[in-house]
Amino acid sequence: MPSKLSRRQFLTTSAVVGASPTLIVPQGVKPVVISDVSGIRFKNGGPVSSIEKAFELMTRGTRVIDSVVAGVQIPENDPEETGIGYGGLPNAEGVVQLDACCMDGPTKRAGGVAAIEGVRTPSVVAKAVMENTDHHLLVGEGAQKFARLMGVPIEADLNTEKSRSLWLEWKRRIDPSHYLDPEKRAEEGYRAGLSMVADGLIAEDHFWGTTNCSAVNDKGEIAGVTTTSGLSFKIPGRTGDSPILGAGLYVDGDVGAAGSTGRGEANLYGLCSFFIVEKLREGLHPKDAGMEALKRVQANTVEKRLLNDRGLPAFNLRFFALNKKGEYAGVAMYASGEAVYGVCTDNGAEERPLEPLLEGGP
Repeated sequence: MPSKLSRRQFLTTSAVVGASPTLIVPQGVKPVVISDVSGIRFKNGGPVSSIEKAFELMTRGTRVIDSVVAGVQIPENDPEETGIGYGGLPNAEGVVQLDACCMDGPTKRAGGVAAIEGVRTPSVVAKAVMENTDHHLLVGEGAQKFARLMGVPIEADLNTEKSRSLWLEWKRRIDPSHYLDPEKRAEEGYRAGLSMVADGLIAEDHFWGTTNCSAVNDKGEIAGVTTTSGLSFKIPGRTGDSPILGAGLYVDGDVGAAGSTGRGEANLYGLCSFFIVEKLREGLHPKDAGMEALKRVQANTVEKRLLNDRGLPAFNLRFFALNKKGEYAGVAMYASGEAVYGVCTDNGAEERPLEPLLEGGP
């Protein structure tokens, strides 16, 4: 004798019988690519931005990791984007040193490079590290030698006329003919850089550098990449959060992805990208997860030199997060300077406002 159907089972069965076949097929995730503002505004003289390129490739069947790395090569090669790749603002000695990291959800692998010289697209080398070695991070001369072995072109100097002229202006402002004690010298160099931001010579987001790009396709596969020239006029060899797993980027293929731009040292103390992904795992929306990370950074910022006259962080920090369901958000300590981020969906590329934790600016 057939078993009786419950009312819930009856209604479900009736809906399926009366529906068209397309409605009973499980729907995939709505694909989306997110990035900081560089991912939408810089096109290297071409017709598409980083997020548009990544979205186009991804939705045509290219692996998500290949798509996002192909996308960020657009701003990496753009000489007008002075915070990334070719023409990125150099270190204190006038040498362009670059960092990058990529992470692939489906394969649960990652690769990174730091303080690499002579390579316009460190994201490509980071992916080569992921795919061709048993390591995550290669640095300095070793990273450059590896890049050469992988067939990546090595150039003698990645400065452009613009980046070199800005470095010379910075040198003039810190008066390099006088060597101050280490603390005062660091303060003078930092103050000189910020004065150039205030004078409109360097965009705030370019001073800190960095672009982050993460994506999820219609299968729920996730990947991300972060690439940067680092803090402008940094101490040679300085490496920030960008190439460090859990800081500048973190991806869990079962959960989501998060990446960062802004003051890398503040992010490193809390490994905030990892923290955000763990909050996504707990069920938080990407916006709420990002806000929790910003609150942690604020609470951990206690040094007087890092606080403004309101007792709040005297720097900006931004996070870009998405989950496996295709939900996403961009948050910032302050919605000033770089106040928007890029999103690309079936509706095309558009700028969205960053959600700030604190009012005003740093």
